[in-house]
Amino acid sequence: MSFEEKGRWAYMIVVLIVSAVYFAGVLGQVGVIPVSEIGYVRPMITAIIATIVATIVAYIVVAISAPSEADKKDERDKNINRFGESIGYSVLGLLILLPLGLAMAEFEPFWIANAIYLAGVLAATISSIVKIVAYRRGF
Repeated sequence: MSFEEKGRWAYMIVVLIVSAVYFAGVLGQVGVIPVSEIGYVRPMITAIIATIVATIVAYIVVAISAPSEADKKDERDKNINRFGESIGYSVLGLLILLPLGLAMAEFEPFWIANAIYLAGVLAATISSIVKIVAYRRGF
């Protein structure tokens, strides 16, 4: 398994765990208290920062475990990254229609913000899956 593939696995796992914790905590309050009173801003910012920090730490751990591979990136890695990112951005472009529709329908900011965050999480996850499959099956 190449450094880039290991890094992609680490990133995807971090994104899934952090977002699951965020959504469990915040969406667990829906139905218990009014949506307009749910404090989602600080937990969302914390989740975004935690994702960034945990991803950096994960990449450092991957680099330490195989230092000779850490600085090697060939043409295949670049092509896989470009392909996965293009799929991820396409997914994000499609999914962003949900929060746009929520805003147009004048939903609570809570729902709009969480739909944007979910779109980002799904795009990052799908992009990672595409890249991992490309590494596994060939590109």
